[in-house]
Amino acid sequence: MPNPLVLSPEVADALASHRPVVALESTIISHGLPRPRNLEAAQDFETVLRDAGVVPATIAVLDGVPHVGLDEAGLDRIANEDLAKASIRDLPILAARGASAATTVAATTHLAALAGVRVFATGGLGGVHRGASTTFDESADLAALAEHPVAVVTAGVKSVLDIAATLERLETLSVPVVGFGTDVFPSFWLSGSEFSLDWRVDGPEDVARILVAQDAAPDDRRPRPGLVVANPIPEDEQWDPAEHDRVLASAFAAADAAKVRGKAVTPFLLQYIVQASEGVSLEVNLALARNNVRVAGRIAAAYADLTR
Repeated sequence: MPNPLVLSPEVADALASHRPVVALESTIISHGLPRPRNLEAAQDFETVLRDAGVVPATIAVLDGVPHVGLDEAGLDRIANEDLAKASIRDLPILAARGASAATTVAATTHLAALAGVRVFATGGLGGVHRGASTTFDESADLAALAEHPVAVVTAGVKSVLDIAATLERLETLSVPVVGFGTDVFPSFWLSGSEFSLDWRVDGPEDVARILVAQDAAPDDRRPRPGLVVANPIPEDEQWDPAEHDRVLASAFAAADAAKVRGKAVTPFLLQYIVQASEGVSLEVNLALARNNVRVAGRIAAAYADLTR
């Protein structure tokens, strides 16, 4: 049987010596960005971390085996091969078939937790979809955060989702949410939303202390939740709010006119938005992801300092 988890030598050495490590997902590379920008972005995210003295751990499944930390050949594969997207439920199937896949936020969180990586940077978190009261369409990301002790640095959820329902669901699942330098939950392309947060942190040390407190909680044998670090894109890098609202309204009208329903709605909207914005939404996506990687690196470094 294949090894259930392979850590790159760099990641294994960093974890053994209590040096900072940040997990990175691979779905944003394989499915979220066009070629060759996707490989350039994957390399850039890793460089941002290495320049800060943090070890990057890009996660993917290669030939049935989950890898935590990829070499150059591995990064090239996730950028240039046509891969499936793997959530947690798909991992045993991939293992049985010896197949490869990029990992979603849920699967990346799961594998990061198995490896002992405490901090994970992504672009946007999955959430509750609009109309979920009839479609029951809810991202597995939320359940994964309820069961794995990983801090996920995210620019919120895309504004095509139901932000209010997502925050309610996170509360029900007992997943703490803190705003990084903000009192409101960001909405991915925009630095803010109409939804306020109960808790705010103003630096990486504040987040690190929360992680240490979570580590010290009594072990009652229940799944340990992670932490959502809501990190807004800087206002000068966000999408123009008026243009965002115009394109979003047009996207919903187009979906309605095309009679797109159920789980097909969100992929339709996202593709429409990229085209209607003439690529602006994609550039904002890259900017916010890079910002999240930078902040995650600072949090991982602060956490390492507290736990050495």
